[in-house]
Amino acid sequence: MNAGRHTAVRAMPWVFVLIWSTGFVVARLAMPHAPPFSFLSVRFALSALCFAVWIALADAAWPRGKRQWGHLAVTGVLMQAGYLGGVWAAVKAGVGAATVALLVGLQPVLTALWVTAGRSRAEGTGRVPARQWLGLLLGFAGLAFVVWPKLGSGEVTPANLALAVAALLSITVGTLYQKRHVGPCDVRTASAVQMLAALVVCAPLAWLEPESMDWHVNLVAAMAWSVGVLTLGGSSLLYLLIQRGEATAVTSLLYLVPPCTALMAWVLFGEAFTPPMMLGMVLTVVGVAIVVRNPREAPIDAALREEPSR
Repeated sequence: MNAGRHTAVRAMPWVFVLIWSTGFVVARLAMPHAPPFSFLSVRFALSALCFAVWIALADAAWPRGKRQWGHLAVTGVLMQAGYLGGVWAAVKAGVGAATVALLVGLQPVLTALWVTAGRSRAEGTGRVPARQWLGLLLGFAGLAFVVWPKLGSGEVTPANLALAVAALLSITVGTLYQKRHVGPCDVRTASAVQMLAALVVCAPLAWLEPESMDWHVNLVAAMAWSVGVLTLGGSSLLYLLIQRGEATAVTSLLYLVPPCTALMAWVLFGEAFTPPMMLGMVLTVVGVAIVVRNPREAPIDAALREEPSR
C-alpha cells in the first residue's frame, strides 16, 4: 500500500504536465465548432459554478478585503480572459496548437528577464546577466525555426501571430502583477474570483461574435475536459503539489509542454512535426531552461502559484 502511494505521489508532477499540455489540443478540438469568446464565456461560467460548489462543501475562506478582490480580478482578466482569449482566438484563426504552445512557452523567459532586470536596477548594476540573454536568443531562434516557414504557408499570418503574442504578453504581465499585488489566499476562492472577472470581460465580446456555437460532440468533449480536467483537476493537482513541496519538479517538467503538445497535435490532428520544427523546439526548451534555472536560488516555484487554469 505504501509503495503504491509513493509511486502515485512521484507520478503527480508528470500527470500535471500531461494535463497542462492538453490545453492547447483542446482548443484545436473545439474551435471548428465555436467562436473563442463564446466558448470561454461558457467555460468560465461553468468553472465558477463548480468552484462555488467546491468552496461551499469545503467551507474554504474567501479573500479578505476589497483590494485583494480587485487584484484577483485584474489577474483574472489578464491570465484568463487575455491569455486564454489570445490563445483560443489564435487557434481559431489558424495557428497550430504546437506553434501556440511554443510561443506562449516563452513566458518564463520574459518573466525571469523582467525580474532580473528589476533586481539589477535595484542593486545598481543596470545589466542583465549574459546567461539570460543567451537563453532569450536561443528561445527566439527556436521560434524562428518553427514560425518562419509557416509565415509563407498561410498557417501563420501577421494577424493570428499578433493574437498569440498578445496572449504571451497577457500571461507575462498577469504573472508579474500577481507576484507583486496578490497575497496568499485559498486557490479555490481565488480561482472563482478570477473566473468571474474573466467572464465579465469575455461575455460582451461573445455577443459581438457573428458565429454561434455548434454543440458538436467534439465541442461537448472539449468543454467537459476544459472545466472538469483542466480547470478543476489541474488547479487541484497543482494545489496538492505545492502543498507537498513538489513545485520544483513541476517547474522542471514544464519545459516538456511544447514538445508534448506537438506530439499530441501530430497524432490527433496530423499537424506537421518536421525536423526543423523539432530543432526549433529543442532550442526554445534549452533557452527557457537556461533563463529559468538560477544557480543561486531554487527554481521559480512561486511562479507555479500564479499559473492560470487552462
